[in-house]
Amino acid sequence: MGKLKIFEITLDNSQGVYYAGQNVQGHCTIELTEEMSIRGVRMRFEGKAYVHWTEEYSTGSYGSDSEDETTRTQIHHYSASEAYFNQDVLLYGIWQNQGSNTTKLPRGRHTFPFCFVLPPNLPSSFEGAHGYVRYSVKAIISKRWTFDNTCKRAFTVIGILDLNADRSLQMPVEGHNQKMICCLCCASGPIEATFRLERRGYVPGEAIALFADIENNSNWKMFRSYVDLRMITTFHAATKSRSYCKEVGRVTQGVINEGQSFSWEGQQFVLPPLPPSYLGGCRIIDIRYFLQLNVDPSGPALDLEVPLEIIIGTIPLRQVVEMYPPRAPGPLPAPPQSGYGPPPGIMYPPPEGAGAMPYPPPALEPTAPVMPPGSVPDTPPPSYKKCAFGKVTIKDDDDNDHTRDNMDYAPVYPYYDWGHQPTTMSGN
Repeated sequence: MGKLKIFEITLDNSQGVYYAGQNVQGHCTIELTEEMSIRGVRMRFEGKAYVHWTEEYSTGSYGSDSEDETTRTQIHHYSASEAYFNQDVLLYGIWQNQGSNTTKLPRGRHTFPFCFVLPPNLPSSFEGAHGYVRYSVKAIISKRWTFDNTCKRAFTVIGILDLNADRSLQMPVEGHNQKMICCLCCASGPIEATFRLERRGYVPGEAIALFADIENNSNWKMFRSYVDLRMITTFHAATKSRSYCKEVGRVTQGVINEGQSFSWEGQQFVLPPLPPSYLGGCRIIDIRYFLQLNVDPSGPALDLEVPLEIIIGTIPLRQVVEMYPPRAPGPLPAPPQSGYGPPPGIMYPPPEGAGAMPYPPPALEPTAPVMPPGSVPDTPPPSYKKCAFGKVTIKDDDDNDHTRDNMDYAPVYPYYDWGHQPTTMSGN
């Protein structure tokens, strides 16, 4: 631990969730057991997107003799990046390029407030298989002759996707498909299915009513039918794109015997916390969602599939919330008190030109959840829940063993509470 007992970043928004144009506000706390010589303390605010994957290729030729084989495997890297902002703010001391002078930071606890205004039109935070959109704030204690101490905190930015902006999202959607099932020289009649949804636009927390008619005119028993939600993410590098399909959850129904039919009559699929469709504002990552009806024959035959694209937004349809208002979330808990906040009377005003806000941190009290800009009037705000896919490691190349804070992180997304439990892969 050495001289540095506490080095932490506290955000005034306890959930760490923001919309473009809002203020990221908080304070950095440093507690020393002894006096420390430093150049300065600065904050780095960064927002970026990055994609990367590798592919293997075999090159060379084969001869008639095994000794003539000259093949070898090459690994190709595909990547792209976008920078949304990268700004340093000096809170105390001097910049690195202002010379080699140092100042003494006394023993005890020191609190440095900060405030950063997010740019407009930012894409939502996202963590995927081959890329991410990520936002973070890092505190840096700059030293002269030894390594810098750093502390990092990720936060979530939500991009607005208002379902009311596209009237087609209120319209019903339907799909149909059929297939013949053949086994060796024996053929049977077709299986066919029609799949319907009441509309295309939904938000996390909403229950999607599922309607389908399945006709089994074959000589085969259908093992089951099920509807699953598939998230198709396309990552774009400079010279190539790559898509990745992830199944989010499913609802399953049972056997359909030969010559029989089955109807889905409003069974529900409840959307879990997910990033909005398209990932608007990001040019190197695209997200699409498909609810797909699958009819699974017993034996080796392939499934009959009927996919329907849905749009997952961040602001629900006006007609839905007026008819079925979601529940209002409770107040948010205050940020953790342990180790935070200055002792009475101890406060560092920002030095001239630092860019920090000249006020003490506000009292850490419970606050109301953040209301999305452009929300439907009189609609309760959403709560914000961790992404259905869980946490990932956000350690970057410039992070090291001296970087403090938890490197495991899950973005959070708006979640409207209609009293349903999200659908999972177990069908619950």
